[in-house]
Amino acid sequence: MRISDRIARISLWAVILLICGVGKVYADELSFTAQAPQAVVLGDRFNISYVVNTRNVKDFRPPQMNGLSVLSGPNTSTSSSITVVNGKTTQNTTIKFTFTVVANEEGTIEIGPASITAEKEKMESNGLTIKVLPPDQNTQSSNPGAGQGSGRSGGQSQNGTVSADDLFMLASVDRTNVYEQEALLLTYKVYVAPSIELTSLTTKMPDLKNFHVQEVELPQQKEFQLEHYNGRNYRSLVWSQYVLFPQHSGELEIPSNTFEGVIQQPVESNDMFDFFFNAGRYVQMKKDLVTRSIKVNVKPLPQGKTQSFYGGVGDFSISSTISSTEVSANDAITLRVVLSGTGNLKLVKTPEVKFPQDFDIYDPKIENKYNIRGGRQTGNKVFEYLVIPRHAGQFTIPPVEFQYFDTKTSEYRTIQTESYDISVAKGQGGEQSQVAAGSYVSKEELKYVGQDVRFHATPAKLQAQDDMLLDSLPFWLCIIVPVIILAGLVLMRSKRAGDKANQAGVRIKKAGSVASKRLKKAGKLMKAGEKDQFYDEMMRAMNGYLGDRLSIPVSDLSKDNIRETLKERGAGEELVSMILRLMDDCEFARFAPGDDTGRMDRLFEEASETIGRIENSIK
Repeated sequence: MRISDRIARISLWAVILLICGVGKVYADELSFTAQAPQAVVLGDRFNISYVVNTRNVKDFRPPQMNGLSVLSGPNTSTSSSITVVNGKTTQNTTIKFTFTVVANEEGTIEIGPASITAEKEKMESNGLTIKVLPPDQNTQSSNPGAGQGSGRSGGQSQNGTVSADDLFMLASVDRTNVYEQEALLLTYKVYVAPSIELTSLTTKMPDLKNFHVQEVELPQQKEFQLEHYNGRNYRSLVWSQYVLFPQHSGELEIPSNTFEGVIQQPVESNDMFDFFFNAGRYVQMKKDLVTRSIKVNVKPLPQGKTQSFYGGVGDFSISSTISSTEVSANDAITLRVVLSGTGNLKLVKTPEVKFPQDFDIYDPKIENKYNIRGGRQTGNKVFEYLVIPRHAGQFTIPPVEFQYFDTKTSEYRTIQTESYDISVAKGQGGEQSQVAAGSYVSKEELKYVGQDVRFHATPAKLQAQDDMLLDSLPFWLCIIVPVIILAGLVLMRSKRAGDKANQAGVRIKKAGSVASKRLKKAGKLMKAGEKDQFYDEMMRAMNGYLGDRLSIPVSDLSKDNIRETLKERGAGEELVSMILRLMDDCEFARFAPGDDTGRMDRLFEEASETIGRIENSIK
């Protein structure tokens, strides 16, 4: 038997033993999905793929593709993988059917589901909706962002290759005429020409002093989408969104905001030798993207408010529950009022409940359970009222009224909960005994207090004490022992403070070596092409180094703290800007488009250089 055959057999048996050793092989749940870009340009080729995660398939039937010309397909490809997690082996085999197509006309194309038989089971994929955009116009507008309610950047880049039409930011609101406390959605959206690579984008939130602001949580993994705007096709991305609640009427202004973009451009040269040696190099160029201010007309709320108006503006409903309607005196009752709907839930004040006078009332507990959906604040606000009846009898808790301004009908509406009849019985042993146990004395019982006190004297003989306490041993022990204990505590605290200082000193000394080890690990991940793990390790290296070197806890490691501490340690403005820009680049590089190879090399070199400069610069 040849050596190659032996090696092949040994490898085969090793794979079999590995699978048997880890246990049963599992397969993913069957799925059949269709994939295609959300938007394409008229005349450009693109792919439509159908993926099924099993090898046992037959009878693949694609749908009708009206509005598209099929250039090739279906082209079939197969891939397999085996993963082992916690002793569980998962085998995944996928088959992909791909069509290369081109759109015939502008507009929206609807493609129905495809069908297939997989594992003897008939399945249908999801349908697709593709927006076909017109091609770029030959003429370009000089100011695509000058409309009301939007803003964009201006100016030329340093070398003239990136104009105001190639890269800009728009600020827009979904409405410019609202009532006081009515929500509006502010959106910042960046537009990038397909030929430009935007590597980072930073900004500070403008001063919106006339609005209550709620930031909309956007996905961390942001993706550019193709969009036709003002005669050109761009890669667009919603960068940030905020829900604004105007706090007073009049013409309010959303001020302009400046975003700092960093563009990566290849080095170009007509020199043959320079082209040969600098091929593949990129330069970083900054560009300010300035949005225009937006005017919002805020109308005051009309007349018609009542005492049951607690500031609610939107669309609401109200309900309530009570813990019990039959209790004994001094037993607690919880009334739970739930305000649900869409509007300025966070700003609504606590509704007043008119409890009976003999009830002890405690401050209500408030719980907010809302989120941002569709640019609006939606959910509910829960008010829990705890009260204690002190006397037996029949009582009534009236309905809780809530008046709000309905922005759909532009009028006030009043809603209310149900009322509750409370039956309060005497406590065990009678009402008075129960009240005494609760450390509560009613006004009616105060007149009996003086008659309830009786003096009782017991016979006793007084004897003279010869020994004085001041001269006794217990007296001096009571003075000396606390002093000794206090001195011991002071020494222990001083020792702990010294230990902490020593630990901080060790962290500072080892910060450079620890960061060097993490950068070496990041370099290995870069060579292996592990993009996400590389950026994670880079962020851990920078955050860990700055935290140790500057003695800043990880929980307080913000850009403002880093900037202030670096300046206190004598770092120059150029070094501070370099550090913060490097951290922004690492955060943004995850979802930035383009080739990651050159970007990872650049970030790795900049991190090494930055750490070296910090070691030589700060105290």
